[in-house]
Amino acid sequence: MSLNANWSYPTAVRFGAGRISEIGDACAAAGLKNPLLVTDRGLAEMEITAKTLDLLEAAGFGRAIFADVDPNPNEKNAAAGVQAFKDGGHDGVVAFGGGSGLDLGKLVAFLAGQTRPLWDFEDIG
Repeated sequence: MSLNANWSYPTAVRFGAGRISEIGDACAAAGLKNPLLVTDRGLAEMEITAKTLDLLEAAGFGRAIFADVDPNPNEKNAAAGVQAFKDGGHDGVVAFGGGSGLDLGKLVAFLAGQTRPLWDFEDIG
């Protein structure tokens, strides 16, 4: 059984075996020129991540990566990720991996355009 899927709420997600080969097309479709790959430390060392960086580079998107992500990412990780995003002149994020990498990737993408502190957006209290 082959499991492949596309869905687009609230953002486009491509899922399935071999779909990583579409990373260049996905970045182009999103209008990116200089994306930052955000993932966790463990996944950063894996072959799939090296392959993804190779595919991004071959498609003309560079090979920038940020992997300073703790389990249950924190404010320190977010600040470092946003700094890496800004320092690299990135225009988008490719969030890669499990929960921590995906959570921080979304947070970096959101905070990169904000002037308010992270905690202004929490919904507790």
